[in-house]
Amino acid sequence: MNKLDTKTRALILRLLVEGNSIRATTRIADVSKNTVTKLLKDAGKACAAYHDGHVRGVKASHVQADEIWSFCYAKERNVAEAKAAPADAGDIWTWTAMDRDSKLMISYTVGDRSAATAREFMFDLADRLATRVQLTTDGHGAYLKAVADAFSGEVDYAMLIKQYGDPTGTKGHERKYSPAECTGTIKEAIFGKPDMAQVGTSHLERQNLTMRMGMRRFTRLTNAFSKKAENHAYAVALHFMHYNFCRTHKTLRMTPAMAAGVTDRLWDVEDLVALVEAAELAPKKRGPYKKRNQARG
Repeated sequence: MNKLDTKTRALILRLLVEGNSIRATTRIADVSKNTVTKLLKDAGKACAAYHDGHVRGVKASHVQADEIWSFCYAKERNVAEAKAAPADAGDIWTWTAMDRDSKLMISYTVGDRSAATAREFMFDLADRLATRVQLTTDGHGAYLKAVADAFSGEVDYAMLIKQYGDPTGTKGHERKYSPAECTGTIKEAIFGKPDMAQVGTSHLERQNLTMRMGMRRFTRLTNAFSKKAENHAYAVALHFMHYNFCRTHKTLRMTPAMAAGVTDRLWDVEDLVALVEAAELAPKKRGPYKKRNQARG
């Protein structure tokens, strides 16, 4: 089997994390679509495993959490009429939690917007923190029990509840594609002793823009949306690994992982390729042994 060299792999990953679609990447790198998709899967798995094992014991003071919407195969309202829609078609949400000061993406979860996913997300976040934090989320009701169960009260938690209205000064198609206008916010302390002057999600909302610009499948009004939820999750894992370890933050003048003390050096895309190659060399786990049926007819 032909194996891509490190330089070509690095080029493909660099194109993907800079907001190119799968097909655009195939044209620029002069490789097949299957080659790009397979590398995305391999890199996504390797990046998710590295994040899971190394982004732990994070010493943070202020954490902001939010969810960002996208869809797989078809939007939720169109799934019923979609041709050959897979079981995971429809709206898909990426839950994110970021350290406000280091800009480190501490935890992320891809799923629906249910209470079960909120619980999974918050337990993962709590498990990665080494200090008591002030946590701010939006007003999504699923957070209430999830935060209480995951942190057992050892957190200063507040909600920033936003009020929305129709965009002003827009008509017809302009109004259709314009986001709702935020007309006001309400800060509400939930439990602990949050500093209400520090309650906010603006840093994470700016990160939402970075996600939409850095992952083509998140860009609105394109045909580059995800066709498989599994590949969507791999793209998210690759994006956050690159964001945390490879991308120098303009204000911090270092990567978020360096600012948070998770690593002491600046990574490059070649380091991500090295994770993929190391996973390929790792011994494969054998499946369960099945005894042959010795009975003879």
